[in-house]
Amino acid sequence: MRETAIDALVFDLDDTLVVEKESAAAAFLHACQLAAERCGLDPAALHSAVKETCSNLWHHQSPARAYAVEVGISSWEALWSRFEGEREDLALLRNWAPSYRRDSWRNALRLHGVDDVDLAAELANAFIAHRRAHHVVYDDVRPALERLCGRYRMALLTNGASDLQREKIAGAGLAPYFHEILVAADIGIAKPDPRTFRALLTRLGIEPQAAVMLGDSQSRDIQGAAAIGMRTVWVNRAGVPRRDGVACDLEVANLTECVEWITAQAAVC
Repeated sequence: MRETAIDALVFDLDDTLVVEKESAAAAFLHACQLAAERCGLDPAALHSAVKETCSNLWHHQSPARAYAVEVGISSWEALWSRFEGEREDLALLRNWAPSYRRDSWRNALRLHGVDDVDLAAELANAFIAHRRAHHVVYDDVRPALERLCGRYRMALLTNGASDLQREKIAGAGLAPYFHEILVAADIGIAKPDPRTFRALLTRLGIEPQAAVMLGDSQSRDIQGAAAIGMRTVWVNRAGVPRRDGVACDLEVANLTECVEWITAQAAVC
């Protein structure tokens, strides 16, 4: 029996199309270098400290912890998200964000013997400015999207805060490639919840069997999409081992490697 033809390609955003973790690390280190210049702190040590302090505050003092988990907002993303929107959860986070950002840096500085609230605020703002100014796309992304976008319905499905993810997409110049863009916060549920994938496919007017999910997360992208019958491409840029029980239709190190496979799938359907 021939497989259903591929009509749609669904891409994850962070660490699939855009460089998220390394961009966040670069912003942290940029701010930490300012602390090194001001008071001689080791940038790498302060970086480790602020990752810990922001995570602790985010997970233990956030006024909308359940919502943040539900839509997949990370502690470092919360350091620069505007939390725009009318939901009560977003209003709570928006009001808490200034103190969260300042205290993340202040607590990290305190761990290194420096208690300076003004410096903490300066570092918080430096992190935001650097992160907001740098939206790095992997080198293979645009060539692959150019080859694919005229042949398939193209969609982007990402967890996170809507304003933040859409700012990344706009900053990276990726929006024109996609027919549909769905951010978890738009509907209040995140990958790997099957409802997230179904909501996007409904917008596309595509059945799961005719769609391929391409993403870097074994649990959120690959297992989540496979659970509703989508084909899956695991974009394993970091070369991490596959976890037991995780199956995909194709594993690649970059998007260039999957273009020919997608084309070949179309040829045999």
